[in-house]
Amino acid sequence: MDIIIIAILGVLCGAEGWVEIESFGNTKEAWLRTFLDLPNGIPSHDTFGRVFARIDPKQFEGCFLNWVRSLYEKISGVIAIDGKTLRRSHDAANGKKALHMVSAWAVENRLVLAQVAVDEKSNEITAIPKLLQLLVLEGCLVTIDAMGTQRTIAAQIIEQRGDYALALKENHSTLYEDVKDAFTFARQEEFWQIEHQFYETIGKGHGRLEIRKHWMIDDRACLNYLDEAGKWKGLQAIGMVESERRIGQEVTIESRYYLLSFARDVKRFATSIRSHWGIENSVHWVLDIAFREDESRIRTGHADHNLAVLRHLALNLLRHEKTAKIGIKAKRLKAGWSNDYLLKVLESVN
Repeated sequence: MDIIIIAILGVLCGAEGWVEIESFGNTKEAWLRTFLDLPNGIPSHDTFGRVFARIDPKQFEGCFLNWVRSLYEKISGVIAIDGKTLRRSHDAANGKKALHMVSAWAVENRLVLAQVAVDEKSNEITAIPKLLQLLVLEGCLVTIDAMGTQRTIAAQIIEQRGDYALALKENHSTLYEDVKDAFTFARQEEFWQIEHQFYETIGKGHGRLEIRKHWMIDDRACLNYLDEAGKWKGLQAIGMVESERRIGQEVTIESRYYLLSFARDVKRFATSIRSHWGIENSVHWVLDIAFREDESRIRTGHADHNLAVLRHLALNLLRHEKTAKIGIKAKRLKAGWSNDYLLKVLESVN
């Protein structure tokens, strides 16, 4: 337990590998002894490496999940599901591929809920159902990129009493083209006798203007045509987002399409799509920039997987410390400089 606690604190304070965690422990040994026994002093970096290489990552993830559940009795709002590859965790000499993790991000709570590693011989399609099984989805809206747009995944979300907004791309070529044609026809006919909703947002910033137009078609006849056999459980509407970006004289327009398990709420659709990018900006980008995750060469045994869980744990703790109005990287530095602030980070979720 001493080893695990020192590792958590070390990662919170800016350590990115076992040597740095050992150095953190040696520097803070007198303070650590105020609450840890440390009968043999601070473990060596080799000991940290061996321990985390051998810890069962599924058990460690289970501990993480139980901790997150202790913070919040109920999660609501959007849960964004997305994957990230730890690019330098591969070991070509031993035939080990780079670790790919699929994570669940609670947008409103700003919390990593859980994570599952993708099997080396598989992909996100098999990992996402395992991740969903760990979550309580009732009252939540799950957003997933096109890779996870599968009938079995849609059915699982509905069976777990959640809603979904699933991105639709060419990996479902026939359905994608049918949904695309449905919106093209509806717009040409100005949605005459087609039940629909529309919502537009305009945003300005950094020298650009962004106009987002959102349409939902929840017309029963249209949905019956698109899914005549009822293979997509819970399907209540299809959605389209047209994003227009203006930077000076340059104008770009992009259209995206979605399968939705709810109707009559285009603002909820717009919010969910916008919120989904939070996992990229608030989790993946932060892990790369503030934690330098993509640069980590730790890969022995299960060490890369378990260190990824440590980063998620540290990220949750730092996100929930509200007194310091600075970025995550700066919070890590401050925690390393100040024992009082480090304790405040730990107490922020008490």
